[in-house]
Amino acid sequence: MEQAVSILVVDDEPDNFDVIEALLLDENYHFNYASSGIKALERLESFHPDLILLDVMMSQMSGIEVCQLIKNNSKWQYIPVIMITALNSKEDLKMCLAAGADDFISKPVNKTELKWRIRSMLRLKSQFDKLQELLRLREDMVNMIVHDLRNPLTNIMLCAEILKFPQLQLEGRLSKIDQIILGSRQLQAMIDNLLFIAKYEYGNIKLCRTSVDLYHLCNSVLADFELLANQQNIELVGDLPKPGTSVDLDAASFRRVLDNLMSNAIKFSYHNSQITLKAYYPSPQKAIIEVIDTGAGINEQLREVIFQKYEVGNFVQGVSQVGLGLAFCKIVIDAHEGEINVENNYPSGSIFSLEFAINASHKKEYLEKKLIFELV
Repeated sequence: MEQAVSILVVDDEPDNFDVIEALLLDENYHFNYASSGIKALERLESFHPDLILLDVMMSQMSGIEVCQLIKNNSKWQYIPVIMITALNSKEDLKMCLAAGADDFISKPVNKTELKWRIRSMLRLKSQFDKLQELLRLREDMVNMIVHDLRNPLTNIMLCAEILKFPQLQLEGRLSKIDQIILGSRQLQAMIDNLLFIAKYEYGNIKLCRTSVDLYHLCNSVLADFELLANQQNIELVGDLPKPGTSVDLDAASFRRVLDNLMSNAIKFSYHNSQITLKAYYPSPQKAIIEVIDTGAGINEQLREVIFQKYEVGNFVQGVSQVGLGLAFCKIVIDAHEGEINVENNYPSGSIFSLEFAINASHKKEYLEKKLIFELV
């Protein structure tokens, strides 16, 4: 249920407040009243309304002075202010706007004009709030990405320093080299995800379909993640079809989808557990790939939002979650005109499934136009 819009009416004549409330009776607003500019400023210290209706002609402190103080305060300046004035000269109206007022309305107040001016200001306020939320979200996202990039980078630097030790045995050197390679791949995957999503948002994504054998593709994924899984005592199992069947895919982007899903499965699985990468053909026209883990699983209410950008599933202590990997996966699968879904793996864990056509049903040019069209 949406919270009612709050409006602060500032006027030293109580009857004027009653008039405003009566004119807007059918708008379902929540009204607050301040009988002077000083009281309005005191009220704003603990209460931030969605909009302020401010009378110009008041004793002690004029509406012009109050508006200036509101707009000069970083905590309040985003609140729309509509000045209500009996003054009608251009110079008076200029003073209202110069004080920072967002709009004004002349007395006697007309119901229709008041209603639509308020709606206009609230619409702008809503857009501002969404922009501020986006900026906060992006700031949080940047901080999380920096954190995610720092972890493998720190590991790479540490392993490189250890390799300098002359007494380090060959087996130890090879182990550190493997860790450096693994950290480098993690960094590359994060950067690729960011670049791919940025290209998608600007309509620059292009699919380059080739014939891909799922057996070889999935075996390659299992081989590349073997080291990371072994570090956590996780067993990787391949349940794959026989080689020989080709699927029309953009091999590079689709491989990164599988890398993301496999990386997430390892990240959120328990030690001494098992992850299965399964691929099969339920019909001559369709292919399905599943990544099956036995971890904590995903709350049912989160199964839709986790594929949105910057959304994450269940928070896990000690695990950084930016919310770009699954968004990237959905973009790629949508581009292939397929589906990506997640369901519970009873008694515990998750099953991420990719379902797509074996042969491309549309030309590459159509897919590119379709992606650009969806962005508009």
